[in-house]
Amino acid sequence: MGLQHLGVGESPRKRNAVKCPYCGHNDSRVIDSRETETKGGGSVRRRRECIACKQRYTTYERLEHVGLSVVKKTGQREDYDREKLRRGVATACHRLPIPADAVDNLVDDVESELFKQGVSEISSQAIGEFVMSRLRKLDDIAYLRFASVYLSFTSLRELQEAIERVSHD
Repeated sequence: MGLQHLGVGESPRKRNAVKCPYCGHNDSRVIDSRETETKGGGSVRRRRECIACKQRYTTYERLEHVGLSVVKKTGQREDYDREKLRRGVATACHRLPIPADAVDNLVDDVESELFKQGVSEISSQAIGEFVMSRLRKLDDIAYLRFASVYLSFTSLRELQEAIERVSHD
């Protein structure tokens, strides 16, 4: 009974079917599998070959964190969304000489910090502070772009004060 529960004898390809991006077939063969380490935790990179069309492609598996709600300034709650965080950081870094992997590493770092808190809810303010502290180390312009939206600058004077703080550090 215990062996059946564990899936012994069941084909791993059937249990973990990955659709081929070329032909859509649901069966592939893993050619190579490597663990990759990021600040936000590990992931697994797999090179696969489609059984039907023989094309090769790469898949990544990463641990998905669940159960974190973000409390907005209005008190409204929404599920944590990694892609929303990444879009905000990427927008701040747009057209700056910042590699995409630096953006991903920053998001991994912030996400890791969020889940280390061990809470089911976190304020959007706390997330913004985590992002701003890391962006400030990465790039002054990206930091100012993010801060101008996050801190809701309402005047040129507020922006000038932020620029002065950055230039004096």
